[in-house]
Amino acid sequence: MERLAQRLLVWRIAPVVEAKSKAVQEAGRTRPGLMGRTSKDKRDIYYRKAKQQGYRARSAFKLLQLDDKFQLLRNATRVVDLCAAPGGWSQVIVERVPTDSIIVAVDLMEMAPLDGVVQLQGDITHKETADEIVARFQGQKAQVVVSDGAPDVLGLHDLDEYLQAQLVLAGLNISLHILEEGGTFVAKLFRGKEVSLLYAQLCRFFCHVTCAKPKTSRNSSLEAFAVCQHFRLPNEFVPDMERNLLDLRYTEDIETGDEDDEWYNSGVSAERGVCVDVVFMGAGDVFGYDADQSYSLDEDTANDSAVGYVPKYVHQDPLQKPINPPYASALKKQQSKQ
Repeated sequence: MERLAQRLLVWRIAPVVEAKSKAVQEAGRTRPGLMGRTSKDKRDIYYRKAKQQGYRARSAFKLLQLDDKFQLLRNATRVVDLCAAPGGWSQVIVERVPTDSIIVAVDLMEMAPLDGVVQLQGDITHKETADEIVARFQGQKAQVVVSDGAPDVLGLHDLDEYLQAQLVLAGLNISLHILEEGGTFVAKLFRGKEVSLLYAQLCRFFCHVTCAKPKTSRNSSLEAFAVCQHFRLPNEFVPDMERNLLDLRYTEDIETGDEDDEWYNSGVSAERGVCVDVVFMGAGDVFGYDADQSYSLDEDTANDSAVGYVPKYVHQDPLQKPINPPYASALKKQQSKQ
């Protein structure tokens, strides 16, 4: 009797399973590779929400949360976005500042146009780029400078931290030329063992330095943001784009007379081993989405048992793919070998 009951159950269920299987196959034909493409949508809620809300990158939520916490863009009419591509932070700035504001986005790579944003393709370590930014402001300086730039992570933590710190210092160096007195500078950093040296350098030029971690930033990541407020240039200090703010003097340099270098004796050069404490703060709704958690896709499961049911979730591609990325040629070479 038990075997007969099992056979009857299989006989009744088989048509339903077959119908659902055919429906899924049909969906797969119209949406090839759906499973792989939606995997990141499930794992990264902010990546999915960015596409749904029209942002070019998930990092847009980081600036939104930082601005909500620190009011960075309140009443700002001259803003610079360094390392701006693909333009997620520039989109947020356009939304948050008055309509008559001037927003300058700078990047080495080409960036797709954005309404209300002046784009400069240039190197932030060159004085010519700083001069062009000031020219866009008609001789005035920026009130806010932000930077979400980061090099490709190598997985070597000490080296990754060093490279990121150099990018922060490059942003700081150009800010010394383009930021007005009392202005604000925001930059991404990695909280490694040498981060105190970076804090010390930032404190030479800003009255308040805060380490902030937006809710969008994963807890598993060392990423955070230095929020530097109330910029003031030290007396008699002249910024120089050709000098590295954190150049360390070695024994052979001192023997050649560099101990009399006014640059290093001007009170702006930070020293290794000096502990600088800054306030660490979170930004964003504590009850909001968790960047480390996976969330189910927006599917209608009410009719899951219906024959021929197909999930209603529709995958969206990124709104703006990179334009002429440096890795494009490498990908073409790799594909040609296959």
